[in-house]
Amino acid sequence: MQPIPLRAEQIRFFETFGYLVLPGMLADRTDEMIRNFEDVFAANGGGHHGRAHDGKVRSAIVPFIDQHDGLCSLLDDPRIVGVATSLLGEDFNYLSSDGNYYVGDTPWHSDGWHQNLGHLKIAFYLDPLTRDTGALRVIPGSHVHGDQYAESLTPLLSDPKKKLGLEGRDVPAVAMETKPGDVAVFHHNTKHAAFGGSQRRRMFTMNMSQRYPDDRLHELKEGLATYSRFWLDRIYGERMIKTAGSQRMRHLEQVMANDGHLAELSRKARETMKEPARA
Repeated sequence: MQPIPLRAEQIRFFETFGYLVLPGMLADRTDEMIRNFEDVFAANGGGHHGRAHDGKVRSAIVPFIDQHDGLCSLLDDPRIVGVATSLLGEDFNYLSSDGNYYVGDTPWHSDGWHQNLGHLKIAFYLDPLTRDTGALRVIPGSHVHGDQYAESLTPLLSDPKKKLGLEGRDVPAVAMETKPGDVAVFHHNTKHAAFGGSQRRRMFTMNMSQRYPDDRLHELKEGLATYSRFWLDRIYGERMIKTAGSQRMRHLEQVMANDGHLAELSRKARETMKEPARA
């Protein structure tokens, strides 16, 4: 099937503000995604690193969608592919995924700070979330590399109480309130946080980027190296590759060709870490 592209005004909104909410876009797959999500966690001991989720700290599984055929197929869904191609180009890279039981608040941060190369996260929240019950909050326009306002936020938000006289939850922001079936998209640079969430807030993501030009492949390799904190020998799980058709492989090939250094880095990480990272 052909990708279903975003509308021109949706693309402009994302480029201007660094985020986008697509209400009900995957409503027809909601029940399936919830079942698949719970199946992956059950197959991994119910929480982080093979242990049941205790409701005290975040549990994370990386890679996540790679561990279930149904979730892998999201990378073939024309609506998801349409989002990625509209914002990153037809030869976009699928980078990774994570599945989470979130706990409580998440402080302000960016997932990266990329210059002149688009990176985005597509997030699927499997519980209804409002501003005060853990919905993602974003600061519009905070994604623009080199912009004075956007650049100033990193030091300010490192300690908003001290530097702005505000609790983190009181920083002016937009709450991306969602219900299951909605899709949330945001630039990796975008400052985001969440407050008031439950002890078992279900969410999984897909991370994507523009294809790296040959003269910047060293940046891709450096980014992939950071996944050693999750103790991965390769970025993708076996199912993701095994179930891939030619169209999906287009979005996997560049990462697969550049993650050969990860196994040794992960071996070293296992020597110094008690468990894989939770974030």
